Amino acid sequence: MQPHAYVAIVTLLSLLVYAWMGIRVARARAKSGIAAPVMTGDPILERHIRVQANTLEWLPIFLPSLWLFALYWNDLAAAVVGAIWIVGRIVYALGYVADPKKREAGFLIQTLACAVLLFGALGRAVWVLFLTT
Repeated sequence: MQPHAYVAIVTLLSLLVYAWMGIRVARARAKSGIAAPVMTGDPILERHIRVQANTLEWLPIFLPSLWLFALYWNDLAAAVVGAIWIVGRIVYALGYVADPKKREAGFLIQTLACAVLLFGALGRAVWVLFLTT
């Protein structure tokens, strides 16, 4: 297998999940009859938009952390934690659309997974810097 193939797969899956969220926004628009660029007017549409926007807000934190964790630690470990992040985003999306009060579990899962990747990569990078100087 190519180096970092696991993380590449998780990266692409995370982008597919984001695309799925965009499709859900489009379906909610069609169902509500609210055409773009209008962003408000139907609570379900607004929740779908917020889920997609929140995921977009997290992707710049998640993706570099995922890859740096893979480079500094291990491809498979990064991919496993990255897959947990994806599961958290799906749980968040489904929960938030059903009832905004049900978003916490998914948000917690993805936040913890992202924290492991971010601080794991940062810690290892600092360790390598001071170990080699």
